[in-house]
Amino acid sequence: MAILVKNKIDESKVVESVTRSAAGAIATFSGVVRDHHKGKVVTGIDYHAYESMALKELEKIEREAEESWPDTRAAIAHRIGMLQIGEASVFIAVSAPHRVDAFEACRFCIDRIKETVPVWKKEIYPDGYAWIEGS
Repeated sequence: MAILVKNKIDESKVVESVTRSAAGAIATFSGVVRDHHKGKVVTGIDYHAYESMALKELEKIEREAEESWPDTRAAIAHRIGMLQIGEASVFIAVSAPHRVDAFEACRFCIDRIKETVPVWKKEIYPDGYAWIEGS
């Protein structure tokens, strides 16, 4: 169900897409904008993406998780555009027959997103902004 959105992520829709009777566990991860980074006050983050490539990478990550942890289903939503403090920039849901696989596959997804998905963030400060490397 990999999606990029420009408005608030519908977390219930992401969870619903992986919900099934064979799943005894659904693990979720919500990455939210915090109010600080490396000692600086952050007032928001502006996310940018190479959209077509980012979507393909998100789909690839979902497939890799499902292949690495049998009987799992993964769904990822990533938001782009200007986000305020407390808003979710990424939401992941993974269902599995057992919790260990759900947790591990969910963590795999967020780690791979950070490594491979072409999404960049510009942190906004009261006195300016900075592009953040490694994101």
